[in-house]
Amino acid sequence: MRFTIERSGLLKSLSHVQNVVERRNTIPILSNVLLQATGGKLTLTATDLDTEIIEIIDADVVTEGGTTAPAHLLYEIVRKLPDGAQVDIEYVQDDQRLHVKGGRSRFTLACLPRDDFPEMSAGDLPVQFALEAKDLARVIDKTRFAISNEETRYYLNGIYMHAATDDGNVLRAVATDGHRLARYELPLPAGAEDMPGIIVPRKAVNEIRKLIDDGAGTVEVALSDTKIRFEFDGIVLTSKLIDGTFPDYNRVIPQGNDKSLILHGSDFAHAVDRVATISDERKSRAVKLNIEEDRMTLTVVNPESGNATEELAVEYGAGPIEVGFNANYLLDITRQLDGEQAQFLLADPGSPTIVRDMEDERALYVLMPMRV
Repeated sequence: MRFTIERSGLLKSLSHVQNVVERRNTIPILSNVLLQATGGKLTLTATDLDTEIIEIIDADVVTEGGTTAPAHLLYEIVRKLPDGAQVDIEYVQDDQRLHVKGGRSRFTLACLPRDDFPEMSAGDLPVQFALEAKDLARVIDKTRFAISNEETRYYLNGIYMHAATDDGNVLRAVATDGHRLARYELPLPAGAEDMPGIIVPRKAVNEIRKLIDDGAGTVEVALSDTKIRFEFDGIVLTSKLIDGTFPDYNRVIPQGNDKSLILHGSDFAHAVDRVATISDERKSRAVKLNIEEDRMTLTVVNPESGNATEELAVEYGAGPIEVGFNANYLLDITRQLDGEQAQFLLADPGSPTIVRDMEDERALYVLMPMRV
C-alpha cells in the first residue's frame, strides 16, 4: 500500500477517529486505526468494540492495500508535520512497517495485520430518518449535561430518545442523573414514527457532537433496538445502545407547581456564581433562595469561611417561599437558556422545580431541591 495525501485533510480525519480509540487497551489491535487505500480514497476505521467510526477521504493512491497503525501515535506524528506538507505513507509487507514521510521527516511504525482488526457489523437498522446537524447538536447540547456519571445506574449513562405522541408528534430526548432532568423536543422527522425508545451512550453522544461541529449539513440516522448509526460527509459513526430500561421520566415532572417565578437568566446565573464562591467546593455548594413578592435573596453560608448574600429583582406574586438548590446544578441549567428570561415553577421547599426557557418552549428542566 502506498498513497500521498495533504496533511490537513489527514490530520482532520485522524483527529476524528483517534477519539474513539481508548488510551489503555488490553487488546492491542484496538489501539490501532485501520487504513485502507483503494480507488483514489483512503478509508480510516477505529473501534472500541462498542463504538466504530469510519471516515473516507480523497488520497492519491499509488498502490492499493491496507494495514493498521497505532492511532494516537500516527495522529501525533501528522499533527507535528509542517503545515501544507504532502504526507507520503507506504506499507511494506515484507517488514510489516508503515513508513511515513512529510517534509524532511521520516518515521517508521510497527503495524498489526489488518485481518486481526474487528469488524463491527451494524446489522439490520429498520428505522431511518434525517436530521439537520444543527437540530441534532441542539438536542445534545440541551440534554447531555444531565447524563449520570454513576456507572452502577448504567441505564442513566446516556440520552434517552423516542418518538412521543402524548403531546403532539415529537422526537423527544431526555437525560437525568436523579438530581436534575433535561428534556428537549423536535418535530418528529419523517421515518421516525416507529422509533423505539433507545438510550444512546455518553461516548457516542460526545463523539457525534464533536463531528457535527465541523460543518455537517444533514445527518442520516438509522437504528434498531441495539444499535444506532449516524452518517454524513463521508463519516459513519456506529454505536451499540445501552441495554437497559430508562425510568418513566414523566413521573418526575411535577404537574401541580403553581408558584411562577420569572427572572433574568444571565443576571441570575451571575448572582448564583458570585454567592457560591464562598461555598465549600468539596461539599454540596448549596445556595438558598428566599423568594418574596418581586424580590429574591440568594444566600450561601459556609461555617468555616463566612457567608454571602445577593438580592435580585424578579417577577413573583405568590406567597413567600424558601428553597435550596445545588449551585452547580442551577448553573448547568441556566447555561442552557437562550432567552433573556427564565420561568421557575415551584410548589414547596421539598418538591421538584420546573425551569423553562421563555424563548424556547421545546426545552424543559426539572431540578430537585436541597435542605439548607
